[in-house]
Amino acid sequence: MSAFPVTPRTKLKRAPQRGIFERPQVYQILDEALICHMGFSIDEQPYVIPTIHARVGDRLYIHGSAASRMLRHLKQGVQACVTVTLLDGLVLARSAFHHSMNYRSVVMLGTMEEVTDLEEKSEALDAIVEQVMKGRTQEARGANAKELKATSVLVMQLEEASAKVRTGGPIDDEEDYSLPIWAGVIPTVLQPSAPIPDSRLAQDIPLPNYVQSYLQNRGIA
Repeated sequence: MSAFPVTPRTKLKRAPQRGIFERPQVYQILDEALICHMGFSIDEQPYVIPTIHARVGDRLYIHGSAASRMLRHLKQGVQACVTVTLLDGLVLARSAFHHSMNYRSVVMLGTMEEVTDLEEKSEALDAIVEQVMKGRTQEARGANAKELKATSVLVMQLEEASAKVRTGGPIDDEEDYSLPIWAGVIPTVLQPSAPIPDSRLAQDIPLPNYVQSYLQNRGIA
């Protein structure tokens, strides 16, 4: 699996030592994220819209209502920018100027096209469900013909992308290290809570094994 090429659009100008172009590392961040932000412009008005995504190989899928203005515009092949960000920690420095955050982010550039092949469309929708909860498609009812018609799926071929990662503690000015001020990192994680059953869920339906595993892996009994 080759690295992404460094292009004039993806070359990092600020803190370039934090840049990552290797596909496995970029994809690891992309696959962990639950939300992406889609940036595009309509009539010179920029928009950034949050949505759900899924990666299958070197292809990124998003979906939405067939009536969505965003999807109807993007499928025309306009330039788009997709970003994801994972927050790993709050970095508290001795000076206000050097406060920061530890993070992992990815920026993807390119165009999107509509998925019209029904098999690929169904597989993409399954991948999006699995992105939210791995194992869910084994149990949930799949989309029927009416739902497929009402849903648009777009795909971006991942050819131009980069990641940027910050780790470690604060970086203060040398003269500030002697100041009697606490400095360090407050780690942050996305933490689920105990599941809340749907109000119309039959009482004899147990919590699925894949949900139990998901919670146990994140320290929820």
